[in-house]
Amino acid sequence: MTAQPDAPSAARRLLLVHAHPDDESIGNGATMARYAAEGAHVTLVTCTLGEEGEVIGEELAHLAADRDDTLGVHRIDELAAAMRELGVSDHRFLGGPGRYRDSGMMGVDSNKRPDSFWQADLDETASHLVAVTRETRPQVLVTYDENGGYGHPDHIQAHRVAMRAFELAADPEYRSDLGPAHAIAKVYWNCMPFSVLEAGFAALRAAGRESPFPGIAGPEDVPGVVADELVTAAVDGTAFTALKGAAMRAHATQIAVDGPFFSLSNDLGQPMPATEYYRLVHGEAGQRGTNGWETDLFAGLPLPERAGAAAPAAQEGA
Repeated sequence: MTAQPDAPSAARRLLLVHAHPDDESIGNGATMARYAAEGAHVTLVTCTLGEEGEVIGEELAHLAADRDDTLGVHRIDELAAAMRELGVSDHRFLGGPGRYRDSGMMGVDSNKRPDSFWQADLDETASHLVAVTRETRPQVLVTYDENGGYGHPDHIQAHRVAMRAFELAADPEYRSDLGPAHAIAKVYWNCMPFSVLEAGFAALRAAGRESPFPGIAGPEDVPGVVADELVTAAVDGTAFTALKGAAMRAHATQIAVDGPFFSLSNDLGQPMPATEYYRLVHGEAGQRGTNGWETDLFAGLPLPERAGAAAPAAQEGA
């Protein structure tokens, strides 16, 4: 059996699985900054380099897949800069940088590339995440829902890989060479409550931005939005709004930030929420706030008294 590094000594340990660089800052930036600042060990696993992304502006347009095809390498540095802003030192690429290529949007030719994440074998891919899980031994896992939030093939695949690794990591009969089995106590999927997006649309209209999503009439038409009663947790990251904004700005080829709003390379404008929302799909909910939502992803968990020790250095891959 291969010797394993010591597990992080922080009492609270959070693992996030995302498809591309920038997804983490958009969806969980304030959450990551808050827990890192509070001394939790935060591990980010990114599944691709985002090679197929569109590029904002002409200066770096040559990096795109249909020109120099060097965007992925550039986005490694963008992700590193974003993590410095959030105070997260443990960020890795699944299987190492470039192991799995960005598949592009659903239905495009790049989905069919044999090296694309969409084409990757599920169990082989999940094994890399099992290794990370057994090393870092998180109590909480955060990833996408079964539709990847909005149907992107890499988001869907990231969901599948995260949930398969969640199962395999807890199985003592699976791959003892990857370390001792570890069961994650709570699994959350990112989500956006209907009421929150509705308020965001109103804020955009008040700012004179009538069409945040071209062709979409209202929040009920936006993919990935869930009814408020399906939401389990709301993590208030208001104190870390500036850090979230800075992390998003670090992804300069993909995101343009304008005060409390941002737009992506596809020109979809939207509010930048400081409170981030989650749906608990495994484990027991802990103490809830006045609105019925947890305010802490670790709520209800018995945590070991190991806080305060240094966390391990980041690794490029597993």
